[in-house]
Amino acid sequence: MRTNKITSDQLRGHSDTMILRLLSEADHYGYEIVKLIAERSGGDYELKEATMYSSVRRLEADGDIEWYWGDESQGGRRKYFRITDKGKATYSSNKSNWEYTKRILDKLL
Repeated sequence: MRTNKITSDQLRGHSDTMILRLLSEADHYGYEIVKLIAERSGGDYELKEATMYSSVRRLEADGDIEWYWGDESQGGRRKYFRITDKGKATYSSNKSNWEYTKRILDKLL
């Protein structure tokens, strides 16, 4: 039985960085982002759709991502997101800040 649990409070503020990471690999649509985060965490963390869309709106407003309509060959038309050059720089900065924070927490905990 697993006793450790990630709470949304522990990762609050990092959803933007998680999304930028995924988009740095490939363009994705909303539900796919949620699904990939759950898969990559081994089911230990699920990003809520509402949280994901709040992050996407913020990232778009900041110029870190942009969107486009995908083709309709597989059902309904999907809105895909892609990272911009600014978003790549933001991801790099966020990741660096996280690594610094992790080093400090490792020392303290």
